[in-house]
Amino acid sequence: MAGTAGGETSAGPPNPISMWVIAREWTRIGCIGFGGPPTHVALLRRLCVTDRRWLSANEFEDGIAATNLLPGPASTQLSIFCAWRLRGALGGLLGGFCFIIPGLVLILALSALFLASHPPREIRGAAAGAGAAVAAVALNAALGLMPASWRRIGARRAERSRWLLYALSGAASAATVGPFLVLILLAAGLVEVAVRRSWPRRGSTLHSVAVLPLLIAAAAGSVGALVWEAFKVGALSYGGGFVIIPLMQTDVVHTYHWMTGPQFLNAVALGQVTPGPVVQTVAVVGYAAAGLGGGLLAAFVAFAPSFAFVLLGGRHFDRIRANPAVQAFLTGAGPAAIGAIAGAAIPLGLALTQLWQVGVLGAALIWMLGLRRNVVVALVAAALVGVAVSLVGASVGA
Repeated sequence: MAGTAGGETSAGPPNPISMWVIAREWTRIGCIGFGGPPTHVALLRRLCVTDRRWLSANEFEDGIAATNLLPGPASTQLSIFCAWRLRGALGGLLGGFCFIIPGLVLILALSALFLASHPPREIRGAAAGAGAAVAAVALNAALGLMPASWRRIGARRAERSRWLLYALSGAASAATVGPFLVLILLAAGLVEVAVRRSWPRRGSTLHSVAVLPLLIAAAAGSVGALVWEAFKVGALSYGGGFVIIPLMQTDVVHTYHWMTGPQFLNAVALGQVTPGPVVQTVAVVGYAAAGLGGGLLAAFVAFAPSFAFVLLGGRHFDRIRANPAVQAFLTGAGPAAIGAIAGAAIPLGLALTQLWQVGVLGAALIWMLGLRRNVVVALVAAALVGVAVSLVGASVGA
């Protein structure tokens, strides 16, 4: 990463790229970015490093490493970071906005269709089919994150034991006390900091100060609760986009009754089959809670921290990466998040209401975990099975 005095990262190449080019290229990626973070990273690397040579390979890899240290949607943060490196804060705002908007528009349109009071039977079948595969998607995501996290903790028996403890704590909390998962993630990170004897001097205090008014707002009413749910997704989710499932599920379905269990499955599936970040699932939740305005509000609150992290902290990414307290915190919070993603598969599976959905789930498990095939293909195929079931007259649920 190119640096300035004091180890800070500077923004902007010698010959700035036009804002029109950033708008065009980042919108293109937002439109074709099906498949989640791996696809987004590959598209950004091809654009910025391979084809246009706007960034060096080292700059890009350092950007990946730095954004992976942040909570929230890493691929969204990487898209903001790349645009910020090209045209500063305005470029970062424009690039991030253009990356997010295509998928957000599509997922809100699909929300209106799938969450209608009386959707067509075929639509209900497609939703039930895709939703049946979501538990398999969660397990697949957790397994994909495990190897890097396992290596990161260290090779000693005590370190491996702590990894298992963090992961089991996350899994148990996701399966039983989902609303308190944030506390488990923070606790796991802070325990690892304590074990490694590198206490953060400012971060945890600032985190608490920032979270307190949102907790008060959550208790104030449905809009405050929606803001809190979206904030958790955007600012307190460690370990990738799928940690949003256990962070939201219990509150969304059981506490606030914004959605039924099957509808929440549909929301997660929509976040997977639409382009852009998986975190856009929160827009479906917002739509269910308060219509179009709720969907837009939830998306704004969920993505705002990503813009703040990159635009305000980008110059200091080198310092953040070198900070042992930050590294230790993520070493502990990471396995807890992975365990939570895996543990979320239990309530997701229990939300299935039809016997044929169990068969779809089994097939999805074989496709993704056994054959290691594409997630989006599995969800689309599951939706088509649901449509077929609806056409032959079998029950597809409410």
